[in-house]
Amino acid sequence: MPVLQSFATGPKEYREDAARHLYNRYSQRVYKGKLPPMLKSVGVVDVVVGPQGQVLDIIWTRAPRNADVIQDIESLILAAAPYPAPVKLRTVTYTETWLWHASGRFQLYTLTEGQN
Repeated sequence: MPVLQSFATGPKEYREDAARHLYNRYSQRVYKGKLPPMLKSVGVVDVVVGPQGQVLDIIWTRAPRNADVIQDIESLILAAAPYPAPVKLRTVTYTETWLWHASGRFQLYTLTEGQN
């Protein structure tokens, strides 16, 4: 049985567990406070998480214009596995918006502190 578990009953609820997991894993990379009005990139991605918390797929619904940011986000997503196992859902596809600052730090829309 996986150590990390999510008892979410839907993708929206699971998204919060996944966002907290990413923030815990990358606390030093999270942009603290309100983001400035201009960001380097914004990306929207669907992440498919399997029964053991493994990443099965990453699907961009709105890819950032910067190829380096796409690579960074995908690397962060993959390296954070395993995610909380979606116990009640088995496999889940959740959507997250990555708000990317020029410093390489980020916030996730799910847990954002907003913008100035």
